[in-house]
Amino acid sequence: MVDAVGDGVDAGRIGQRVWIYGATLDRPRGTAAEFTVVPAERAVPLPDQAGFELGASLGVPALTAYRALTVAEDGPRRLRPGALDGAVVLVAGGAGAVGHAAIQLARWAGATVISTVSGPEKARLASAAGAHHVVHYREGDPAAAIREIAPGGVDLIVEVALGANLDLDLAVLRTQGTIATYANNGDVPVRLDVRQNNMLNTRFQFLVLYTISNDVVTAGAEDVTAALADGALPVGEAHGLPLHRYPLADAAEAHRALENGATGKVLLTLAAE
Repeated sequence: MVDAVGDGVDAGRIGQRVWIYGATLDRPRGTAAEFTVVPAERAVPLPDQAGFELGASLGVPALTAYRALTVAEDGPRRLRPGALDGAVVLVAGGAGAVGHAAIQLARWAGATVISTVSGPEKARLASAAGAHHVVHYREGDPAAAIREIAPGGVDLIVEVALGANLDLDLAVLRTQGTIATYANNGDVPVRLDVRQNNMLNTRFQFLVLYTISNDVVTAGAEDVTAALADGALPVGEAHGLPLHRYPLADAAEAHRALENGATGKVLLTLAAE
């Protein structure tokens, strides 16, 4: 909630419910605090029907997912219902924070969503998030399973572990498809077969929010908020993103949970005044 505003910012925003992003970008402090200071555009009005826990679960993961879904050469630059009609989107790691948001945003925009996961529990979470199809990449022939769902190939892959998953990605990607990668979990080196990718006309889009234009991020925040208003981004165990709550005094323990790979979203709670 907005407690105060600086010069040049509408004083009417005081008391406004907001979700924020990029609190640590070029700033001395982040959100592990009772108060933080951010540029006005990074404090986005929170729809009335969205609670604070939902707002706190968005931030960089939701915007990263948005960015991944809007970088294909022949895809949309903005998301809205129908923007991805007819597209098949593969989300690697659908039980993670970015993967969860990518599943929800892609489905909201009309895509058929496939998610790859490592086991039954994460399969349950990806399904709860809204994935139409879930494939266990450690079982059987995941490429054949995905090709059965999408015989023409996948249009767009949202990738969290490019080095580990590249062979699978290229086995299921359609010609002129896009792999949007925001991480390389596992740190497996990425080795490209140039001829294979030439023949596929593969588009690789590496992405991070901090080096793209403010206009692109602001547009993403607007579209994520529209999805919020439509009820498309629920969180919690029942919706595929378990919430792990820690009081602010236990911030160090919350960080340890993150470092230990907690599945879901780690939130810090503040005592009500």
